[in-house]
Amino acid sequence: MTKLTPRLAASLLPLLALAAASPPAVGPVTPMTPDVVASYDKVMPWADFVRREVMVPMRDGTKLYTVIVFKKGAANAPILLSRTPYDAHESTHRNDSQRAIDILPAVDADFVTDGYIRVYQDIRGMHRSQGTWVLTRPIAGPLNKTGIDESTDAYDTIDWLVKHVPESNGRVGTIGSSYLGFTTLMTEINPHPALKAAVPESPMVDTWKGDDDFHNGAFRIPSFDYFLSMSTGKGDASAAIARGQGDDYTAYLEAGSAGDFARRWRVDQVPFVRKVMDNPAYTDFWQLQAVDRWFAARGLTVPTMLEVGQWDQEDSYGAPAVYRALKDKYEGTGLLHLAIGPWRHSGANHYGYELGDLTFAGDTAAEWRTRYMKPFLDHYLKGTPDPHTPTVMTYATGVNRWDESSKWPVGTPTPFYLGADHSAGFERPAASGSDDFLSDPANPVPFLPRPINMADDEQWHSWLVRDQRFVDGRPDVISYTSGPLTAPVHIMGPPEVDLFAATSGSDSDWVVKLIDVYPNDIPEGRSQGAKPSMAGYELPIGIDIFRGRYVHDLAHPAALQPGKVEEYRFGLPNVDHVFLPGHRIMIQVQSSLFPLYDRNPQTFVPNIFYAKAGDYRPARQSVYRGGPTASAVLLPVVPN
Repeated sequence: MTKLTPRLAASLLPLLALAAASPPAVGPVTPMTPDVVASYDKVMPWADFVRREVMVPMRDGTKLYTVIVFKKGAANAPILLSRTPYDAHESTHRNDSQRAIDILPAVDADFVTDGYIRVYQDIRGMHRSQGTWVLTRPIAGPLNKTGIDESTDAYDTIDWLVKHVPESNGRVGTIGSSYLGFTTLMTEINPHPALKAAVPESPMVDTWKGDDDFHNGAFRIPSFDYFLSMSTGKGDASAAIARGQGDDYTAYLEAGSAGDFARRWRVDQVPFVRKVMDNPAYTDFWQLQAVDRWFAARGLTVPTMLEVGQWDQEDSYGAPAVYRALKDKYEGTGLLHLAIGPWRHSGANHYGYELGDLTFAGDTAAEWRTRYMKPFLDHYLKGTPDPHTPTVMTYATGVNRWDESSKWPVGTPTPFYLGADHSAGFERPAASGSDDFLSDPANPVPFLPRPINMADDEQWHSWLVRDQRFVDGRPDVISYTSGPLTAPVHIMGPPEVDLFAATSGSDSDWVVKLIDVYPNDIPEGRSQGAKPSMAGYELPIGIDIFRGRYVHDLAHPAALQPGKVEEYRFGLPNVDHVFLPGHRIMIQVQSSLFPLYDRNPQTFVPNIFYAKAGDYRPARQSVYRGGPTASAVLLPVVPN
């Protein structure tokens, strides 16, 4: 008989635990025993985590589905909460595994490994939660008389968690990107005392001015798909416009106006689509939902690290807007921080080695998370020493390094002028002049090389860094380019467009791009490990659009007077970028960016969603330069 040694006993423990935990077989089976089991629990006894599903009651009796995950043995642990419309159950089932770092989103690995309790919750009305969903539910007030909003649900959730999760230390942080960035900000309005820190990433803040739905009055057509999927059932991601495959450019062009497209595919029946189509201007519907205004009115009490990607293709406006609303009172106090990295939308939570054709110095996203974000949260949620988080942390593209600053913006607005013969530079042209192009709504400028598929992540994630040579040279795109730089030009802040322009029509869109033109250097071959050549690459640093009818009043559109020169001022996304010696700076101007943005008919109609085919007419566009109408982009230049 084999002697039971301590080593042998230890080796048998896992098998004994498995035998003890495995339910005994229930009777014998026969050929006709039904081949069905009621359920199967994928979590084995040796899993390294605990996962709980609970229904958390809100003050009005509504219960919200909530998932709590932590590694076994966690005690006196902080809670990190995300409130999502995108399915808390799926968010905690990234993989079928017995390890917490596998079942949770990859960004959570450092937290659960370090003893955090990770919590995901379906917001009201979505997926497994009770109640009724309202997209970016307005705060209790003029638009919402119920007294219930995302801030009250967050308060009630945090209150329940600190009272019913015994492994907790009573401290809660909130984090999330995009819609979850919005819900993270909402936790900070009338916050629960246990809320000690928040990281709103790429938050939806003002979806008319520059996040998601519109940019400066121009509607983003892909929003229709989002509205449909989010509004069907309780967030049925499979709900989609079944228009088949093909070039999105052709599909949207053939449909007519954006409103025609909505009516053709019956998405005009979706309530939020109707809200959008009823409010094409910056009415109270949008103004009273602007989250930066809410914070400006209420102030800040929770230490907050706002984050956005420099090339965020969805929500580039929100985080800097909230920072701007609070900076005069809170900049430098330790309560308010801003991070800008070289990422796409939500890229901070994934891999940051590259974006499109750009390559950075390592995993910039992981570097930000481990160098700045987690120490910030650890300090407030675990009581670790003060990491002295900088007020502003930004990644300087072009030279690939992190910059730490005490304020934002850092640079001084410096006009970079459009000049004669398609030139550009910092010297204001004395002589005035103009350059013309014909904008034809029947042949709008594409925002990507065709064929376009906006559902393709490969196209969508990196379109803001796509080489602009694919449109440079079109007759309806004007490019103004400097000579090769003899010294670096470092910009830190939001470039601002100051465009003097006129149209022969009675409405017009204006698209302006700030571009870094690479020299025609010849790299080593790919056989030596080199990336594809970027010789001559036209790298967009910022792109945005302004709908002309709003030049004097965002809330009250008016027809443009044909031939009258108007001054259009609008911002480009916030950046930290260095134009290197030998590179050139280019400004491109055009009047469409399709099919990302709906076409302007260039004939004034009260509501473009209802424009008719005959309203879409070509127009002669004039861009003015020099003299009293010196068009420029104000670059936030940092002295060398």
